Amino acid sequence: MKARYRYRLYPTAQQQRALAKVFGCTRIVWNDSLALVRSVPEGQKWPSNAELQKLCITQAKRTVERAWLSEVSNIPLQQSVADLGVAFKNWFASLKGKGRAKFPRFKSRHGKQSARFRNGGFSLKGNKLFLAKLGLFKVKWSRPLPAEPSSVTVLKNKVGQYHVSFVVEVQRRSVESVRESIGLDLGIKTFCFPSVGEPIQAPDYSRLDRRIRRLQKRLARQHKGSNRRALTKQKIAKLHLKVRNIRKDFLHKLSTRLVRENQSISLEDLNVAGLVRNRRLARAISQQGWREFRTLLESKTAQYADRQVQVINRWEPTSQVCSGCGFRWGKLDLSVRSVKCVSCGTIHDRDQNAAKNIERSGRRMSEDKGASRAHKTTSVAMPAEVLSQPYQEKQLCLSL
Repeated sequence: MKARYRYRLYPTAQQQRALAKVFGCTRIVWNDSLALVRSVPEGQKWPSNAELQKLCITQAKRTVERAWLSEVSNIPLQQSVADLGVAFKNWFASLKGKGRAKFPRFKSRHGKQSARFRNGGFSLKGNKLFLAKLGLFKVKWSRPLPAEPSSVTVLKNKVGQYHVSFVVEVQRRSVESVRESIGLDLGIKTFCFPSVGEPIQAPDYSRLDRRIRRLQKRLARQHKGSNRRALTKQKIAKLHLKVRNIRKDFLHKLSTRLVRENQSISLEDLNVAGLVRNRRLARAISQQGWREFRTLLESKTAQYADRQVQVINRWEPTSQVCSGCGFRWGKLDLSVRSVKCVSCGTIHDRDQNAAKNIERSGRRMSEDKGASRAHKTTSVAMPAEVLSQPYQEKQLCLSL
């Protein structure tokens, strides 16, 4: 399987100017290709990647307006058209219900910049990286590469930092696990409540968040195009980057520990896009990084031979069922944090009870998948679980 290894890049002032030219050329090729596709009348066939490369690179270099495209390597320009083709492929797949990719958009000169080099456009010479028509670059090697990279992407963020991302082939690992399965109930005040162990707290972003809000108020009062406004935007970008780095460090360490210790990890399929529409909770939910956490778990479990992530249905009543006896007491207000089951008399913490139900649902999904692989069809219908007592919400639970 393939994995990405990212490192910090330190170009000189001359190399920064050369990279800016490469970023601009790749951006122009992307925008020209996208504009050409959008100009095709409805009902006619869109041009292929080869045709776009011929029109937007080869023939464009012969014109006066795009003659400067020949000053940079041809490899990142071709990769820009190839990346546009991948974006269209993902968009077509989302129309069929696979993924949530949107129609490709034009790239801006403001914000993040990137350029990708494949084999033939880069090489490793000692501790330095060589890029075609750019020379040798100093790289901060925080860890060794496990194999020879197949491609490298040069990135520049809003703060002005440079990074390189290598794509390498890695082998699946095998590590002995501590537990067979675990369920995670994600939250806001507590990042996640595992079915086994203590609750996991997220880093405190409140101090940095107050500084960001203060600077955003200052930015709203400054004139557009002024030097003070540009300086304030740079300060805001640095603070956002600091928050993002703290959150990413926390999520990486937590996901790595959970994947190494548990064979199966169960999560809820949260509707994050719908939850952030609540203006009171949108900022707090966005700071937690639930979707990024799920993506990290899924990518890291793929690196192990016996690990898996189970995502249960978002409509599963995990907070309405007793994890001990299966008795259902119905919906509870968010202010109710502990519940006493009138069926078995057990006092549950709301989040821990939900985590245990998530783990049980994930284990059931894993067993069902194994049974479906062993037997593709069955002639006998499996009955659903029957509740032990009829549902009467007012008599089922007692909040403490």
